[in-house]
Amino acid sequence: MRVIVTRVQPQADSWVKQLVGRFDALALPLIVVSAARDVAAVQAAGKRWADYTAVMFVSSHAVQFFFEQNMALAQTAQAPSALITRAWATGPGTRAALLKQGLAATLVDSPATDAGQFDSEALWQSVRQQITPGARVLIVRGNSSAVNTGAGSDDADGTAGVGRDWLAQQLRQAGATVDFVVAYQRGAPVWSASQRALASAAASDGSVWLFSSAEAVQYLGALLPAQDWSDARALATHQRIAQAARWLGFGLVAQARPTLADVLVSLESLS
Repeated sequence: MRVIVTRVQPQADSWVKQLVGRFDALALPLIVVSAARDVAAVQAAGKRWADYTAVMFVSSHAVQFFFEQNMALAQTAQAPSALITRAWATGPGTRAALLKQGLAATLVDSPATDAGQFDSEALWQSVRQQITPGARVLIVRGNSSAVNTGAGSDDADGTAGVGRDWLAQQLRQAGATVDFVVAYQRGAPVWSASQRALASAAASDGSVWLFSSAEAVQYLGALLPAQDWSDARALATHQRIAQAARWLGFGLVAQARPTLADVLVSLESLS
């Protein structure tokens, strides 16, 4: 069975390597990322790190581009004056990216590994006790040119566009001040003729599209606006992503947690 991996590179190639051997997996990224246009804003936010109760990163790309513009911050963030500042991650990929930057594991909060979902709602259950009136939280996010399909725009964890707004609302209701900074840009890929032909064929040849972002689904619809998806199959890693695939017209949409083990089980059930 062919599996179309739509994650951002280099994550797409990494997933393909893990799936090859069991499936005919190939990468067809539906989102491309680049540094934010306003680098000064990212650098200014980095200088205020110690002023925040917590800094929430919506994806591993948010971590990557934020720290690229704040090269010395990982060490500064572990200084005694900054030990009150927590780093929040919605999923294991973002947590791993923070640890790779040198942040101590004791300073990083994320949903439990056995959480039903890795999203802002699950994160809030883990960190809500940290927030008291007067707290300050910075949310590091991406910026998107995605078309609005009603599914909501999101980051690489698949939930951040909807989830970050929900989280900001919870934080404000708890008495916190919330700031945002855009660390990177997201956009649709530019396809070659062969990629376009592959995607069109995969709409009806039994392939399974692996979606980890509702925004990726939106871009797919924009790239192939006349495509009939009624015979297409998808595996989504969050309920909001699954809903976006259904809105696009996918005939069969399954759902799995965004871990390799869970994805493999779901793919086996579809083969």
